[in-house]
Amino acid sequence: MALKKGQPTPACHSPGERQEPRNLETLLQTLLDEDPMKRRWAARDLAEHPAAAVALVTQLQHETDTTVLQVIVTSLGCMANDVAVRGLIDCLYSEHALRRNAAIEVLKELPEPVAPHMGQLLHDPDPDVRIFAVNVLESLRHPNVEEWLIEVILKDDQVNVCATALDLLGEVGSLRAREALQTLKQRFPQEPYIRFAADLALKRIGAG
Repeated sequence: MALKKGQPTPACHSPGERQEPRNLETLLQTLLDEDPMKRRWAARDLAEHPAAAVALVTQLQHETDTTVLQVIVTSLGCMANDVAVRGLIDCLYSEHALRRNAAIEVLKELPEPVAPHMGQLLHDPDPDVRIFAVNVLESLRHPNVEEWLIEVILKDDQVNVCATALDLLGEVGSLRAREALQTLKQRFPQEPYIRFAADLALKRIGAG
């Protein structure tokens, strides 16, 4: 299965963009500085220190400067260790749209670290979180993407979650999804968009 919207993983901060290297203790202190520019440089340099993941995740939850927030998220994506990935996933529960959306964009590029968490996210009690999880799947280059989407449209009881998954499945699905797409139309017979999008997906995969 080829994901049409897959993109190359963005490069982490290059050495030429950072200031002269500083030790971990100094960087952690600078991450709390009142000057956003200093916090930004510290967040960039900390990408090379996996032990700083906890500090970056903590700062991410409180950071008010947009540029610093984006650098922290990128640095956590460069680390991609368990602490960093869990910190990014926690952003899916945030009411802060920029923090949440920045995390989603980075999580899209981390198929292997994110995969073990996807089952839990797709069954989260909050339908918004389930929708955000489907948004992560949009560019997640992982062999289970279609399987996850099929499970959503077969089992999720929220039409908005199913519609989001259906939109993506219409782009990346194969003949494997035919039965699930037919079933979805029966699950929500009063939803015109579901029928329209499912028929469109079936036609695209050659099963319409």
